[in-house]
Formats: sequence, C-alpha cells, structure tokens
Amino acid sequence: MARPFYVTTPIYYVNDRPHIGHAYSTVAADVASRYQRLRGKPTYFLTGLDEHGLKIERRAKEEGLAPRDFVDRMAAPFRLAWEELGCAHDGFIRTTSPQHRENVQALWKLMAARGDIYLDDYEDWYCVGCESFKTEKELLEGNLCPIHQKPVERIKERSYFFRLSKYTQPLLEYYEAHPDFVRPEARFNEVKSFVKEGLRDLSISRTSFRWGVPVPDDPEHVVYVWLDALMNYVSALGGPAEEGEAPLYDEFWKSSETIIHIVGKDILRFHTIYWPAFLMSAGIRLPTQIWAHGWLTVNGEKMSKSLGNFLPPGPLVEAVGADVLRYYFMREVGFGQDGDFSHRNLLNRYNGELANGLGNLMNRIVASILKKSLDGRVPQVEVAQLDPADQQLIDKAKAASADAAKHLEALAFHRALDTIWELVSAANKYVDSTEPWRLAKQDDKTRLQQVCYTVLETLRWLSIMLFPVMPEKCNELRAQLGMPPLLPTEQVDLWPSVWGGLRPGTQTQSATPLFPRFDEAQERSMLERLGVEAPNTKQKKAAAMTETEEVKDEFVEFDDFMKVDLRVAVVKEAEKVEKSKKLIRLIVDAGEAEPRQILAGIAEHYNPEDLIGRRVVIVANLKPRKLMGLESQGMVLAASDESGLSVLGVDKDVEPGSPAK
Repeated sequence: MARPFYVTTPIYYVNDRPHIGHAYSTVAADVASRYQRLRGKPTYFLTGLDEHGLKIERRAKEEGLAPRDFVDRMAAPFRLAWEELGCAHDGFIRTTSPQHRENVQALWKLMAARGDIYLDDYEDWYCVGCESFKTEKELLEGNLCPIHQKPVERIKERSYFFRLSKYTQPLLEYYEAHPDFVRPEARFNEVKSFVKEGLRDLSISRTSFRWGVPVPDDPEHVVYVWLDALMNYVSALGGPAEEGEAPLYDEFWKSSETIIHIVGKDILRFHTIYWPAFLMSAGIRLPTQIWAHGWLTVNGEKMSKSLGNFLPPGPLVEAVGADVLRYYFMREVGFGQDGDFSHRNLLNRYNGELANGLGNLMNRIVASILKKSLDGRVPQVEVAQLDPADQQLIDKAKAASADAAKHLEALAFHRALDTIWELVSAANKYVDSTEPWRLAKQDDKTRLQQVCYTVLETLRWLSIMLFPVMPEKCNELRAQLGMPPLLPTEQVDLWPSVWGGLRPGTQTQSATPLFPRFDEAQERSMLERLGVEAPNTKQKKAAAMTETEEVKDEFVEFDDFMKVDLRVAVVKEAEKVEKSKKLIRLIVDAGEAEPRQILAGIAEHYNPEDLIGRRVVIVANLKPRKLMGLESQGMVLAASDESGLSVLGVDKDVEPGSPAK
C-alpha cells in the first residue's frame, strides 16, 4: 500500500505581491504532488502566508492600516496567483489563524517542558528584512545585511532563549545518519560546516513590537517570527495541540513516508538548523528532506522594483498560458541551482520544443494521417507483429518512463523533462523514417496502422508523463486521442508501464493545435505587452548593411551567450585515444540520464588517471562531431598560457549538471 506524501512550499511573506520567484517554488511543489498522486500515494500539498513580524507591522503603518487589515488585503493576490498557475494545493495556511496560534503556543510549551527555554537579556544586530539577528562576522562593511544590502539595527531587549547550542551534536549526528536530508549536496555541506563551528543559543521572543503570537503565560513577549512561521508545516495539519483529534497530522506528519519542504536558499539555515532543533526538543519527528532551490534573475538582471523587472506571474500566464509557464520553469533551470528567467528563452522553448516537438507530433498523426486515411479511429494492431523500428520506439518509451519517474522522485524536474523530450524527439524521427504519408499513398494499410498506433500510444504515455507539469494541455491531448481526463486515485498507480492501453476503435478528435506557433509579429507584440524590448528585424538588417569594419562591435549579445549551455560535469573515465598525441577520451556525468563521451585535446598536459573524479566545465550543447572515428558530445573548457593548458573546474563539490555562468 502506498504511504502518504507531504510537500510544502515556504510560506510567503506578505509585505509585497507574488512574483515569479514565489511562483517557481509553488509550481515545483505542485508538480511533485501531482506526480505522487499519479503513483497512487495519498498526497497533501501545503502553501500559505507568513503574516507576523516587525516588517509587517511597519509596512501596515506606512499604508495607514491595522496589521490585520493589511495582511487580509495582501492574501488575495497570492490565492489568485496559484489559481492562475493551476497549482492545486490542499491547504493554504495563514499564520494569523487561530489554529496556528494555538499550535505555536503548544510547541513552545513542549520545548519549555524539556528545559530548553530560559529568560535573559539580549543585544545584537537585527535585520528587519530577514527578521533575524546577525553576528558581526556575517555583516558586510558598513553593517549591511549580506542578503538585503541594508543597514541592520542594534537591538537590546529582554528575551526568551532556546538552547540551540545543546543541539549542535544531535544535529550533526542526524545529518550523518540521513545523508539526503538537505538537497542539493552543496547546500548540505554549507549547513554542516556552519553547525560544526558551534551553535549559539537563539533568541525566540520579542518585546519591541506586538504583531505576533503571544508567548504562553507572558503576553508582554511575542514569539520570534521564525519559530512562529516554521511551525506552519505542522500546525496546518492540526498538530501538535490537537494530537489524537487531527487526522491530517496523524496521516501526513506522524505516518507519512515522505515529508519534503521546498524552500529558497536564502532561508535554508532556518529550515535545516532551527527547525530540526525545535522539533527534536518538542519530541516531534523531523521532515524527510529540505530542498533548497536557487534564485531567479530576469533577463540576466537581479529582480528589483527599481529596474522594473519584479515580475508577477499573472501577465505571463495571460500571454502564454499557465502550462507553458510551468513547463518553462521546470525545463529551463536545474532545480536547486540559480537560473535566469528570459522572455525570449521562454518563446524559444515554446516554439522549438512545444510547438515543433510535441505539438507537431500530435498534428502529424491525429490531425492529418489518421483523419484522412483511417477515419480518425485508433487502429487495431498485433503487438507481436510490429516492425523492429516500432519496437525500438516502444523500448525508448519504457526507458523514458522509468528514467523520468526516477528523476521526478528526486525532484530533478529538468532531468525528467530532458528524458521525456528525448522520447518526443525519437517519436518525431520515427515518423520521419516510417513516412506514414507514403504508406497511405501506397495503400499499405497494415503498416500504416502499425505506425499510427505506435505514435498514438506514445502520445498516450506522454500525456501521463507530462501531466504533473502541464495538466491542462495533457488533458487536451488526451481529449484529441479520444480519452478521458486523468483522474488520479489513491492506491492506483497510473504511471505508464504497460504498452497497448489505447483501445482500438477509439474515435480521435482533431482540434485546435495544442501549441500553435507564434510568428515574429506575435512574439514582438507579446514582448511589448510584457514590457520587454523586442528586436526590430528590419532595423537590425539595415544596421548590418550600413555597418563598417571600423565601427564593428566585437561584443556578443547576452541572448547569444545564453545559447551556450555551460555545465559542471564529473569525469568518470579517462583514457588516451589510440594513434592520437593530443586526444583523451573522457566519459563524464553531466547530470543527464546517461554519461556522455567527450574528446579533449589535453593529452600533452594531463595524464588520464589524474582527471578521474575532477569536476570540469563543459559546453553541453555543442554539435557532436567525429574525431579519430569517435563521436565527441561536447567540449571541455581550458585556459592556456605559456606554461600550457589548464582545465577549468570548480572549487566546490557542485552537483553534476549545474549550470556555469
């Protein structure tokens, strides 16, 4: 029996409206939860809002509102944003709710009963933006917060403290026993290094403001906003105050097989040090995994109101649709790494992969060949009599299904989509090679039926494999195949594994293309509506014609640079190429389903055995070429000077496949 799965987003601070950074986290959690539902697991997906703290109190005052009125006003845009993006959360918590307040106070009492809370004086530097104290060694020159780049404030007050120092060793032991507790690995290494330096006791109450949860039995103090906020993951389920009377808490926290918190890397320390220590103190189980994703820039620049690139998701959804935006989020950036949101890359992905790839595959068979030659009905075929080419595509589909499942389990969304798109590409190549249009003209009906069924069944598999990312488009695809929408059901595994599920005789329905291509005028109009400067083709051509050699620009455009896919890869194997003085054959892990082979001209500078295990930087999207009869699938970057070549690498254990920028 499939055991429960629980996934959460950070609860978003309501000092401003939602932007694409919030959307990225929420879509990731939604994709993870939809995948688990497809596998038949009881699933709960939580998101919500952090509504307490000094920052909110001050912002409400600036707006001339009471804090409660301010947070009520700010909550609505977040609910709307997730609805627009098709994020089907099960719970939406607000930390101002009575249930949450009761459970925060219950957590406090459990920690106090353990002897882990005491009263003392506290003085240190405080960042209002982070809602946390900073040590002097953490601050930048000028007493600036390293995250918000704003001056911190010196605060001295009477405070309750949590004995965080007591949990230094228990945390390190827990990390050692649970090597996947924090992902990606590089972030986990940062956390462990911080804890190994020794932890200081943590101030967990405030008297300098009133907007928060009162401390039990001492209402002059309010609970530290991070202790308050982190408790949302448990309080949203009804625990621990209502233990025994909270079925959600019993099922999805106490009994869940998997509990995953998806957070931004800027709040990793709170989730991987404070939160586990609070739970240890209270005698409550810890989550299974904390996943820290990176930050998004916009068209190569940091998001900033002053730059006008603080992007809300709504206009993007209106322009390209929720599923396209969801696909781009999950496809463009390796989850766990920093990434860039580029409007032009979004359109390139749309036209190149969705329209020309999946949409084209659908249109070629359903809207064309099947409709014209087979009355639009799914043909009857004998699987045992299929051609080797058909079986090759079937094997590809089965491998893609297994690999995509593995990657989705690991929240490696981009790798899952890489694998799935290899199947889309293979299916389009299959259509090219089998030429069903020629079979229709030759009246080779048996072979035509085999080809059409093989593609249609591949599309059925794709409609399931892509459902977590693009649920609406996949159900549209299924409707054109004559199939009902996917309805995930507990304890029923819908993930594709058995070939032949598409019933012969089913009437397909050719309709509007799933992904109609945007022409140049449409793209320009869309970019202008979104406030992005669109290049004018005629102007560019005229400029090129009048450009002289003397004033020719030697710089490359940022968009051109972004086309180069630089990734970190780990060398798994290395050997000299026979009959070549310069070439070494490398097998590298670039974070893909299979290792790739690269031939590097560095044999005069390196021994092959010295390269094994090294992290190098590769050009991952270089067109493959043959060298000495071997195919090279990329390029290893190296610097050169009078002393020879030096292979470029990284100075940390960066995860294979991480982008290099």
